Amino acid sequence: MKTILKSKSQELIIDTEGPVVVIGESINPTRRKKLVETLSLNNFELAIQLAKSQIEAGADVLDINVGYPGVDDAALLPATVKAIQEEVDVPLCIDSPNPKAIEAALKVIEGRCLINSVNGEEKSLEAILPLAKAYDAAIIGLVMDDDGITHDPEKRLRIAEKILKRAIKQGIKEEDVVIDPLAMAVSADPNACLVTLETIRLVHEKLGLNITQGASNISFGLPNRDVLNMAHMVLSIWNGLTCPIANPNKITTMVRAADLIRAKDDYAIRFTEHYQMMEMMKKI
Repeated sequence: MKTILKSKSQELIIDTEGPVVVIGESINPTRRKKLVETLSLNNFELAIQLAKSQIEAGADVLDINVGYPGVDDAALLPATVKAIQEEVDVPLCIDSPNPKAIEAALKVIEGRCLINSVNGEEKSLEAILPLAKAYDAAIIGLVMDDDGITHDPEKRLRIAEKILKRAIKQGIKEEDVVIDPLAMAVSADPNACLVTLETIRLVHEKLGLNITQGASNISFGLPNRDVLNMAHMVLSIWNGLTCPIANPNKITTMVRAADLIRAKDDYAIRFTEHYQMMEMMKKI
């Protein structure tokens, strides 16, 4: 299954049979006070800096989220998208719970983006799927619905199936639905990661869709988070994860290694190129 995204001049393929695509998570005000301060002044220098540094570290797509308390994201999200597109040329993932903000950003996107996200709730399906169709965008489907978050992998699969069926009914192509299996904190629930991993396996085997998830969600409240996140990511990739949303500075080396081990990197070219790039960056 191939999900195609585009920037101004580049095409990116997220492929269930190909190497892992890294979606950079860092343009997000959560826990980034300085980003909140600059965005609130319509100053996009830090956001652009984060965009460039993530691409240098291996991000293939940039997730853009400008949500923080009191923000008019319907105005700020498209403004941020326009500022970043003027400086970098990679596909974008627009990230907001506000349909008005998503539509405003879709109107200024150059290329073909990914929407983050729709879920199985009726109000979400009715608000977001028509936007994805109207603006020819791919979409992330989050496996929760009107009953909330289930801890049963089979039920999560059924929500994924519901989102897929509704998307197809809306006229969205099957390959343009990317599923997020819901990664939850293992500190709160010892079985959380097992549920997510089984959901990934089921979606991969039953639906054959591309799969994303937040790379750091599972480690909240615990020490040595990077090690936990990487362990979970390796297992997730083995089960079918194709495009994690992550900090590329922390995850790209592991992703390149996992691709090499899974025979997704002929002659270790991408692994070696990334290593050389990181060594060069250390000297700058």
